[in-house]
Amino acid sequence: MSPFLQHTLATPIRLSGVGVHTGQIVNLTVSSAPVGGGIAFLRTDVAGRDGRISARADQVCETRLGTTIGNAAGVTVSTIEHLMATLQALGVDNALVTLDGPEVPIMDGSALAFVAAVDAAGRRPQQARRRYIEILEPIRVDDDGKHVVLIPAENFEVAFDIRFDDPAVGRQRLDLTIDETTFRRLLAPCRTFGFRKDVEALNAAGLARGGSLDSVVVIDDGVILNPEGLRHPDEFVRHKAVDAIGDLYLLGAPIIGRYEGYCAGHRLNNALVRAVTATPNAWRYAPARERLARAV
Repeated sequence: MSPFLQHTLATPIRLSGVGVHTGQIVNLTVSSAPVGGGIAFLRTDVAGRDGRISARADQVCETRLGTTIGNAAGVTVSTIEHLMATLQALGVDNALVTLDGPEVPIMDGSALAFVAAVDAAGRRPQQARRRYIEILEPIRVDDDGKHVVLIPAENFEVAFDIRFDDPAVGRQRLDLTIDETTFRRLLAPCRTFGFRKDVEALNAAGLARGGSLDSVVVIDDGVILNPEGLRHPDEFVRHKAVDAIGDLYLLGAPIIGRYEGYCAGHRLNNALVRAVTATPNAWRYAPARERLARAV
């Protein structure tokens, strides 16, 4: 894998699974795309309407409990963040995601199934230079005591700090330089999580209909209900980092810079991405640095 060239998939990925919020079984295929195409989603179950949606920040239309993108025809695809994080971390620049339902399958709640699928499909270099978004000045969004910020750095770094009243979570902090190796080993296995007390309210809102202990870490007053327990003691903050990586990839290119999130979620991540696009003087498109190349 060259950090200097764009890459797509060598062969298609095919996966099937339930949507965590809709409860629908969705069949998904990720196939190659041409140079400069970026990541795009295509719904095949919306006859008579445009089913194509580019994975860009300005296409985000909902950030409650996940990231949803939509187009002018009212077609949406939700829960894209784990797949997007995998494509970013494994260096897939251009791909078309085709699916026959409204939501990317949750699989086991982590990015592991998507990593395994990319490995099975293989990656193919393309004859075009990859460009990175290099952060030149701090870009920050604050909201009600929470914040997200991008600041200059030599590589792509993610730092996250979460605080929950439930003792099963408490305060957790993560600070990593993100490359393919660290994503695979330290982040990809970490699952989405939720609290049992919130399930009824989510169901009433039409959400979490496909959630189960097979796809979500469920917490109930300090107790982890999943029989296998946690994959890491700080699995919760690690999963927050996965979400952030996926949300940041809606900028359309990998980042050279440091992301810091404090008690943040998809809404603030998307606000940060939009702030980046609104402040072009704070960043530039740049080729891979030699130091970054040695780290990949």
